[in-house]
Amino acid sequence: MRTAGDQEEPTTDTGGRAGTLSRRGMLRGAAVTAGMAAMGLGATRPALAADAPAGTGGTGGTVSATARMGGTSITMSVVNGALQWAARRHGRTVIGTSALGLRLSDGTVLGGDVTVTRSRHRTVHDTWSPVYGRNAKVTDHYQEQCWELRDTASGTRFGVQIRAYRTGVALRYLLLGTGTATTATVTDELTTFVFPDDTTVYSARDEDAYNPVAPGSIPVTGTSSTDQGPLTDLPLTADLSGGLIACVCESSRLDFPRLMLGSVPGQPSTLAAFLMEHTARGTGPVETATTVTTPFATPWRAVVIGSTHAELVDNAELVLNLAPENALTDTSWIKPGKVFRCELTTAAGLAGVDFAVARGIDYIEYDAGWYGPEFSTVDATKPIAAIDLPSVISYATGKGVGVFLYVNRLALTDADSLFGLYKSWGVAGIKLGFINDGTQSMTNQITDWARTAAKYRLLIDMHDDVRPFGYERTYPNYVSLEGVRGNEQFPTATHNVTLPFARNIGGPLDYTICYGQSRNKTTNAHQMAMAAVYYQPLNFLFWYDKPSKYANTANWPGLPWFNAIPTTWDESRTLAGSIGEYVAVARRSGSTWYLGAMTNETARTLALPLSFLDEETTYTATVYADGTPGTSPFRTPVVVSTQTVTSATTLSVAMATAGGQAIVLEPDGS
Repeated sequence: MRTAGDQEEPTTDTGGRAGTLSRRGMLRGAAVTAGMAAMGLGATRPALAADAPAGTGGTGGTVSATARMGGTSITMSVVNGALQWAARRHGRTVIGTSALGLRLSDGTVLGGDVTVTRSRHRTVHDTWSPVYGRNAKVTDHYQEQCWELRDTASGTRFGVQIRAYRTGVALRYLLLGTGTATTATVTDELTTFVFPDDTTVYSARDEDAYNPVAPGSIPVTGTSSTDQGPLTDLPLTADLSGGLIACVCESSRLDFPRLMLGSVPGQPSTLAAFLMEHTARGTGPVETATTVTTPFATPWRAVVIGSTHAELVDNAELVLNLAPENALTDTSWIKPGKVFRCELTTAAGLAGVDFAVARGIDYIEYDAGWYGPEFSTVDATKPIAAIDLPSVISYATGKGVGVFLYVNRLALTDADSLFGLYKSWGVAGIKLGFINDGTQSMTNQITDWARTAAKYRLLIDMHDDVRPFGYERTYPNYVSLEGVRGNEQFPTATHNVTLPFARNIGGPLDYTICYGQSRNKTTNAHQMAMAAVYYQPLNFLFWYDKPSKYANTANWPGLPWFNAIPTTWDESRTLAGSIGEYVAVARRSGSTWYLGAMTNETARTLALPLSFLDEETTYTATVYADGTPGTSPFRTPVVVSTQTVTSATTLSVAMATAGGQAIVLEPDGS
């Protein structure tokens, strides 16, 4: 059910006096109201909360408006003409007094000296069902405040919109225009994030590992052909001490560059917005300004908040709630699932299909090289001689297995034609490589690829330096993306137990599980647990492997876990966690729960109550645990056991160094 209320406060004339608008002012206000409605702000309805008076601010004045929901609040203020914001959780500071503003190409700074001319607010309580996700139902419950503002020097009208959810806060800017088709050119975003003292942020750029540092100590990175400076990519997680934790993300990034954050000299607790001017690896034209058609809403700057580290993981759907609704009328063809990468021959493809059928895998994939060397071959319409692609696709389709094809961006000169061709072949999905977003143009290219893929009913997985912004809600065929130091690089266990609280908060994660790899720095049980811990609706399994490796199933006791586990869920609960240390997540599909637990390089035992289970039901727990530690984590065996449990049971989950556990909780008699 959806309820919403809006209230519009009095407008003000020049100088901040409340009064009657002139005819010109009425027409201008009507145009702005229409523009705001077009951006989803709704029509005027009876209010469910009280607004601060409009018409104050400017030089010498102070006015503020606060949105509150479930102990979370966000406040925007005009203090001596300057726009500011702050956020709190249960009375504790998450973001201290911080700046708001945009700089336009003509030098106008929106936010330095402003007056509030119109104020409105609303409360929305809604639920919606994603095509797939962490949960079958998502609650969208927030309080919103929206200001229309006038820049004193230029007279430019713009807006700021803030929302408070139980799960976090969000803000964005509204470039209102005049009611006719106009443009605005933005050169900088002036938003800052002032964290409490002693905050540690987890900073990563490109595909580097996360680096825990003070906000003012993000390392300088970049080259002469890329964005340079002490910059970090989003999502960025801030450990605020005392259990409180927050993750800065963006959502609804359309026709706008990607946001990075950077340290501010002389302000050790502050991070400042940086709009990317280069693509992530410095390819393509430099774009120092962003021109948009008004009325225009910038992307949401979201701060997902958890009173505990575990709660942060469960609050990640805030990013989806801020994204545009599903644009597709028919989503019956969209099927997330598990994927196996094949070697580049016909025989390997056919064997991969048989392996997929035996292992409950939904798709096979031909990766880079299937149409030739990816950086010197730009024709992705002809497979190499070693692959009889029609035969493989026909065989796979007959077995109920879909086929993914990899395409380097260099071969995407005519995506419409290429995707149409793939659809005619019977291809199910495409994995796009070296998609290095950053600029406004690349944002538009990425969203266009997703829309074009949807036109031909193709799933899409984008790889390399891309970042999430909730677009999987709008185009749910955009099933997954990378944008992380991948598991195929054999990272540390510490990195693996950082991701659930950082990169994965922003959106789906393609992390290529490497079960059974001798180069792993983790145990096999740790790799198994990833399938439940991470939200990855398109889950690549057995990366680097051939089907023949697993012919003797007795050598690989973890196989039944991978056979059974799905990739999307009816319900998810994070049971325990501490960023960079350990995590335990339980996810339900139907009546069966799958529980994954992982630790860093410290062996530990977690006590996990199973109170989330149905009280009337007895379950059989099949436990895949670390055995006696080997000479390296990889050599630690997986030991399988079963026990009977109920909702009153507390599991003792013991994990070796860099280890984990994977547990299936299945109702008896099912």
